Amino acid sequence: MHQSGFVNIVGKPNVGKSTLMNALLGQELSMVNAKAQTTRHRIKAILNDADSQIILSDTPGIIEPAYKLQERMMQQVRSSLEDADLALLVADIHADIQESDRVFTALKLKVPALVVLNKSDKRTDSKIKQECIDFFTSRPYCKEVVVISALKKQGLSGLMKKVKDRLPEGEPFFDTEDISDMPTRFFTAEIIREKIFQLYEQEIPYHSTVLIREFLEKPGLIRIMADVVVQRESQKAIILGEKGSMIKKLGTLARKDIEEFLGSKVYLELFVKVRPNWRANDIFLKEYGY
Repeated sequence: MHQSGFVNIVGKPNVGKSTLMNALLGQELSMVNAKAQTTRHRIKAILNDADSQIILSDTPGIIEPAYKLQERMMQQVRSSLEDADLALLVADIHADIQESDRVFTALKLKVPALVVLNKSDKRTDSKIKQECIDFFTSRPYCKEVVVISALKKQGLSGLMKKVKDRLPEGEPFFDTEDISDMPTRFFTAEIIREKIFQLYEQEIPYHSTVLIREFLEKPGLIRIMADVVVQRESQKAIILGEKGSMIKKLGTLARKDIEEFLGSKVYLELFVKVRPNWRANDIFLKEYGY
């Protein structure tokens, strides 16, 4: 018997959704950062073994949207739940359980769900832990509670067993060699955007995005041209840095990780473009893949 199904990971920002997906896949596919709201797209990872194919979806953290980009992000969360066979509702085991419950209840799920209590590697009082388990077990949206540490990769085999137990029978949806349905250009842009989150402070990562303008494969070399898009001239100056020092650092760090991801030498050129208020502009959002 072969099983195949769509398993979608949802939860508030910074509960470890991307860390969980990367841990289950065994490689970094989804951006992980201590800053909130780093994931902007629904990112699918394809896990294959001899008798199953699991299509995992990492989704943006659930928030109250304040502008159109965030509205698009929340649309991706809602659409991910429409085609799911199973939802993984991820919560920080140390967070306010009432707030997590409010978020999960508001989803009005029509698919079965496992509540995944993450970050158990941090010191957890056993009484509080059991209270969390008992609380979510009693909730109508929850079929079962699983306690894990995605960061330390603890409890993942048990989680995967419970996921497989609820997968429908069926043939694979994707080629068994695929790890995602997203194009290589997308992950290239995400690597650059990840470095922006690492290098720049305050609002810069949230006001910027990356657009791949050229992706040209030649023997032994891939040539990539990318725009770093910001909203204001002052932000452009910060991205560039004094005498271009910061954008050079950004390019060096991004190129190294892109080469590792693609398994090829890369020539990377970065340009900074100002697009005022792009996060609220439907035309720009569509152009940038949102």
